[in-house]
Parts: sequence; structure tokens; C-alpha cells
Amino acid sequence: MYGTISRMRAKPGMEGQLIQHLHDFEAAHVPGTVAVSCSRMDADPQEYYVTVIFESREAYRANAESAEQDKRYRQMLSLLESEPEWHDGEVIYTLNQALFSAMKGSTVQSERSLL
Repeated sequence: MYGTISRMRAKPGMEGQLIQHLHDFEAAHVPGTVAVSCSRMDADPQEYYVTVIFESREAYRANAESAEQDKRYRQMLSLLESEPEWHDGEVIYTLNQALFSAMKGSTVQSERSLL
């Protein structure tokens, strides 16, 4: 698996729209997406860490290079104080590693129904 962790700051008053943007990403059923998480920091409620995990580096790259993702990214930027800080890499462990491995090749929809 492969993914990214991003650190971002929502513009004041845009926090709800940022969360809606993540729901819209989920609804898009982006091929290869395994998991998405979003954490709001206690120390600064405008600061978020978003983790997106894909089945493979290839699935991650296909999404990153797609016109659809470019459009989603530009929409998200309008909600943020500045560009996110990105940290890409191989996912070497998740708590649900065995579950993800067992369902490799199944759709994101069916993975969610089993969680």
C-alpha cells in the first residue's frame, strides 16, 4: 500500500466545508483508495492532518495525475490558508493490515461495509 499524509490549515469558517470536501472525495469512489482519515488538532482546531491510503503506488500516482484530482485539489485549496504540506510514502503497517490484504482487489464500498 502507498499513501500520503497532509498537514493543512483551514481558513476561518471553512472547517465544515473542508470536511464536506472529504465526504465528496469518498463519494467519488476513487479507484484504488483503501482508507481516508482526518484528524483535527487539539492545540489548533484549524489544523488538520489527512491520511489517504491507496492499494499501490501506481494507484496513488494515477489519482495524483488525474484531471479529476487536480480539480478536487484546486477546490480544496480555496478552503485552506495555504498549500498543504505533503508526506508521501509506502504504508508498512496499519492496524487493519490483515483485513486490507484479505480484501485486495475488492472495491472500497465493500471494504467499508466490512469495517
